[in-house]
Amino acid sequence: MTYLWYIPNTVEPGHRGDDAVAGYGTLEHSVDLARTAEEHGWEGALIGTGWGRPDTFTVATAIAARTTTFKPLAAIRPGYWQPAHFASAAATLDHLSGGRLLVNIVSGKDNLSAYGDVEGDQSQRYARTKEFMRIVRRLWTEEDVTFEGTHFGVTGSTLPLRPSTPPRLYFGGASEAAERVSATEADVQLFWGEPLDGIASRIERLRLLSKERELPPLEFGLRITTLIRDTREEAWRDAEERVAEMARRSLSPNEQLRGPAVGQQRLLDLAARGDVLDSCLYTAPGRYGGGGAGTTWLVGSAGDVRAALDAYAKLGITHFVLSDTPYKQETARVGSSLQLTKS
Repeated sequence: MTYLWYIPNTVEPGHRGDDAVAGYGTLEHSVDLARTAEEHGWEGALIGTGWGRPDTFTVATAIAARTTTFKPLAAIRPGYWQPAHFASAAATLDHLSGGRLLVNIVSGKDNLSAYGDVEGDQSQRYARTKEFMRIVRRLWTEEDVTFEGTHFGVTGSTLPLRPSTPPRLYFGGASEAAERVSATEADVQLFWGEPLDGIASRIERLRLLSKERELPPLEFGLRITTLIRDTREEAWRDAEERVAEMARRSLSPNEQLRGPAVGQQRLLDLAARGDVLDSCLYTAPGRYGGGGAGTTWLVGSAGDVRAALDAYAKLGITHFVLSDTPYKQETARVGSSLQLTKS
């Protein structure tokens, strides 16, 4: 099993209710979070991307230089990067860090025009993502690479430094177009916090789609918020109080997240099935500002959340990317509660 945490990568403090203010956004603050993760059994952490944030790859590089075992799961976007540029940068960081780089390829919408990229429809976005991933992987493993695609291309390209073991490519997306890319190009398909039946059906579908893949078998991961307290009652009290505060700050139930992102839509639609699904999957946060990994939470005692994670593992999930705020406090609490140093 791989257990990763999350390190916020925003200009302003307060991400998802985090309480860090002094020193927020400095290298010292980010390194402190990474070292706390190391000390409590986490293999590394996801570092998010998007225009308007500090450059993710620069942050990941700086953290890697100040840690010893921490693996940055650096989120990156095709278009912000050209494939050969990224392949070279990633190979260099992987080499300098002793093989610690992980990569999360993101195809979702962004302020593309701000960095000279062009908006396309869903099929175009995922078609070019597929080309990007294929070129990057070939550059990591081959010499004299020539690839002529619709969106990207290289001619006679050889990296001066290639990784002995290429960084693993994590990839998300719930649309049919996204799943077809993941089935052939990704190492790990990441899911947001859907109930067990939804994850099971998606794993089954992806395994069917990936039968003809040329890579090792596709693996699966879960990205979700975990709210753990000493007792089940305390956890649910804190979760409900947090959602009540989110509701007070929201003028109306959260509709602004509805749109073309299929994965986000799937999470928001879960609320119609009830506030609590399976044993402890809390759907209410999505109505009042929770988005992405904050749309649904696993809530309970350490035993409750561990049992929920084990249930996902029985379906085939082998990578968990977890988080809660305040980030530093919960890095330690959740890592200790789940006894990751013994996993």
